[in-house]
This record gives sequence, structure tokens and C-alpha cells, in this order.
Amino acid sequence: MSATTILFSIGWGLVGGAAGWFVRWGSVKLARMEELEPGSLRWQVVGPPILAALVFGVFAFQLGATPTLLVRSLFILVLVQVIFFDFEHRLILDRVMFPAMAVALLVSLFRDPWWAGIAAGLGAGLLFLVLALAGSAIFKTEALGFGDVKFAAFMGLLLGPLPTVQAVFYGVVLAGVVSIVIIARQRNLKGTIAYGPYLAAGALIVLLLLPQ
Repeated sequence: MSATTILFSIGWGLVGGAAGWFVRWGSVKLARMEELEPGSLRWQVVGPPILAALVFGVFAFQLGATPTLLVRSLFILVLVQVIFFDFEHRLILDRVMFPAMAVALLVSLFRDPWWAGIAAGLGAGLLFLVLALAGSAIFKTEALGFGDVKFAAFMGLLLGPLPTVQAVFYGVVLAGVVSIVIIARQRNLKGTIAYGPYLAAGALIVLLLLPQ
């Protein structure tokens, strides 16, 4: 571990913090476009820059000053936006997902094999669509939103087949742990949680572990 690596990681973390503030500013604008009222709680305001700074720093330490770091940093910001916006508004925006999916598709074409990301995106999207429709039919309520379906397709494009499975696994485990804590505190089985933030957290973990 060299001093240069540490300094670069800190510097890139500061870049991430600044980008996180931009994510928060953009999320406020997007919320108002959706006729939603942005929150002003501390975690809603400072959460995106703090998380972006930490994740940028960790990725910089892992990847170094490489083109891969630049590309993955862009996707980090998408995932940070999804985490906090979905926590706050229970919504994953098409205005965020569709451009992110387009960029992820473009990046996936440079992998070997080139079609793996497309296949993973289609597979993950179709699986979550089936789960969403089945959940609505069985439980008569929205178990998974269509924002989660589009986000699953994005994860497939971004990560590829096996990493997408791993990211979904991590996301489900995180959501399960949080659900158990909520049930234990509230002492009932009522209520739902937003799955997007946990899936995004799983994607962040796997994105860090992907080879360059």
C-alpha cells in the first residue's frame, strides 16, 4: 500500500462527495418534476454525498487510476441515486433508468462475449416481471414495482449473468435482514419495504469485485 494510492483514493473520494451533492440536487429536481415533495431530513440531504465519497474512495483504492474506475464511478452515482430516491419516495425513475440502461448496454458490448450483458438484462428483467405479476395476483398488492423490473434489467446489462445473480442474492439477504428487524420492532407482519436500495447495494458490492 503506497502513499500515492492512499492519496489518490482520498482525492477520488472527495470527487465522489462533490458528485454526490450533484446527485442530491438532481434528485430534488427530479422529485419536483414528478410532483413529489423532496425531504429535508439529514440522511436525505447528506446521505448521497457521504455514500458516494466512501464508495468512490474504496473503488479508487481497488482499481487505481484506470478507465475502468471512470466508467464504474458513473454507475456508482446511478446506484446512489436509486438507493436514496427509492428510500425517500418508493420510486425508481424512468428518467434515471433508461439513460443508465443505454450506457450499460453500450459498455456491455465491449465485454467478451458481447451478448452476455444483453442476455443477463433480458433474463433479469423478465424474471422480475414474472415475480411482480405473480406477487400482484397472489397477494393482491404490489409486491415488486415495475421500477424494480427495469432496475433488474439494468443490473443485468451492467454486471453480466453470474454477477447479476450474486447481486440479487446480496440484495435479497440485505432486504431480508432489514425486514426481520422491522418485524421484530413493530411486532407485526404488515407493511412493505422498497427493494431497490438493497438491490442497488448488492450491485455495488458485486461491481467492486468484478475484474477490470
